[in-house]
Amino acid sequence: MLQQIAFGSLLMVASVVMSGMTFWALELVLARATPWLVQPPHRLKLFMVVIATSLAVMAMVTMSVWLWAVVLHLMGIFQGFEQAMYFTLVTFTTLGYGDVLMPDQWRIMGGLAAVNGLVVFGLTTALMVEALRHVRIRQIEFLKE
Repeated sequence: MLQQIAFGSLLMVASVVMSGMTFWALELVLARATPWLVQPPHRLKLFMVVIATSLAVMAMVTMSVWLWAVVLHLMGIFQGFEQAMYFTLVTFTTLGYGDVLMPDQWRIMGGLAAVNGLVVFGLTTALMVEALRHVRIRQIEFLKE
């Protein structure tokens, strides 16, 4: 049990670190693009921010899912990589179909993967909101000047 908690916790920390790096990279891009983003017209630029942020969010989720799937596969928990990837996707999204299950000796890691999925999806929401807020506030400030 402690081994599962240790492995799962390390994977969760690695996933959150990758998410933090995604946040950081997007913040750098937005900071550099701010002078251009605040200039009218704004709507097309907001649309572009939504697209860029969505791509960052998809990258964030994809990296976390790949991390878990690769580790579960390398640990030999599943017969093949496709099965490890499928389990991870179903668990991260909390669909929980139950057609592919962790072996009993590793089932706690399945719960930790689900918790990690909830954390990552929560971070994706925060990232989307923060990116739009960042740009929109600066656009409004620019118009007041």
